[in-house]
Amino acid sequence: MLIRKLFKFENAHIVRDCSTRRCSENIHGHSYKVEVLLESNYLDNGQMVYDFGLTKLYIKTLIDSFDHAITLWSEDDTAYIEAMKKHSNRWIELPVSPSAEQFSRVFFLMIEKVLASTQKRNGEKEVKLHSVIVHETDTGYAQAFEADAHSKLMGTIDLNKIAFSAQVRSEWDDGELWAKLLAGETLTVPSKV
Repeated sequence: MLIRKLFKFENAHIVRDCSTRRCSENIHGHSYKVEVLLESNYLDNGQMVYDFGLTKLYIKTLIDSFDHAITLWSEDDTAYIEAMKKHSNRWIELPVSPSAEQFSRVFFLMIEKVLASTQKRNGEKEVKLHSVIVHETDTGYAQAFEADAHSKLMGTIDLNKIAFSAQVRSEWDDGELWAKLLAGETLTVPSKV
C-alpha cells in the first residue's frame, strides 16, 4: 500500500548551466510542493502504514528547513556563495545544483536516512520510501525513486557535504538533528506525537 504526505515551502535558487537564461543567470523563487510516498505491505497497530503525525517530527523539519531560504550549489562562484550567506540568514548549501531533479534526489536520501534512524513505536513494519515528487511549478515536477537517488550516472550525492545555516539549525527542536542522522544515531519518537 502507498501513502502520500504533501509538504510545501518557498525557496530561491539559481540553476547554473540550464538552457533558460532567466533560470541560469538570475536568483528566482518557487512555491515548492513535495510529495513523500511511503509504502509497506503491513499496517501498524493503528491500522496505518505510517502515522502521518510521525512525518511532522523529522521529515517535515528537514523539508521546512528550505522554507524562506536560498539554496546554494557548492560549485557555484565563491563570491556569489559568500554574498548570499552574508545577506541571508536562512540558506542551505548542496553539493549539487538545486534543480527540481536534484531536490527530489536530495530529499529522497534525507528521508531515507530519517526512516532508517527513527525508532519504531507502534508496530510499523517494512516501511519504505517509494518516491519523492518535487513540484517546482504547477505544471512541472521531478520524481525520484531509490535508483535515481543512488545513481552514479546522475552523480553521487554526498550527504556530508550538505550544510544548513545556523538560523535553520536553531529552528529545529534538536539543533544536532542533521549530525545525528549522518552519524546513524537512533532518533527517538515520543509515545504520542
